[in-house]
Amino acid sequence: MGHLTLEKILKGLYVHYRNENPPYTHRLIFLAESIPLDLNPDQLDLLEVATDFNLEARYPDEKFSFKKRCTKEFTEKYLKNIEVMKEWLMKKLPS
Repeated sequence: MGHLTLEKILKGLYVHYRNENPPYTHRLIFLAESIPLDLNPDQLDLLEVATDFNLEARYPDEKFSFKKRCTKEFTEKYLKNIEVMKEWLMKKLPS
């Protein structure tokens, strides 16, 4: 769900900045680089990892290996980072 949250906010920003429908993609970095955001390397890394979460959660062969990585610490770390990124992106949306 973290990936989906970031994707929808980025698509909202895409519409705001470009005044056109966003592309049909789930690639977060592609969306982020299509709009004027000043992303730091940590934010780019998070978008890359979150995109991987989406792909790995969708395909049966990948689900098992992904599930094994999802320890409590792993999950808490990424949930926190995604929440921080969500809040940062939300501030970029018009009121």
